[in-house]
Amino acid sequence: MNKVIVALISGLFAASTFAAAHTAAPAAAASPAVVKAEAKEMKTDVKADAKESKAVASADASVAKSETKAGAKKAKAHAKSTKTKAKARAKAAKVEAKEAAVAPK
Repeated sequence: MNKVIVALISGLFAASTFAAAHTAAPAAAASPAVVKAEAKEMKTDVKADAKESKAVASADASVAKSETKAGAKKAKAHAKSTKTKAKARAKAAKVEAKEAAVAPK
């Protein structure tokens, strides 16, 4: 177990050293063409992210709208079934009352 912990810690130090070496390295003087290409790439990435965010927001709105419609339909169906059940119970009660009145004593 100790060997595993030592290996993980040494790996952590190696990774941090590697990352620090890359971030601390001074940037070489880039030509204007390279800077322009990087700016264009950044702009393209931003546009793609915006387009993706817009699509996700649209999909979320569509799902929310569908859920709302489904909830309304479910409530309407429930109300209709409750009304139908009440009518059936009332009709059954009438029939029972008639049968009780007609039944010989």
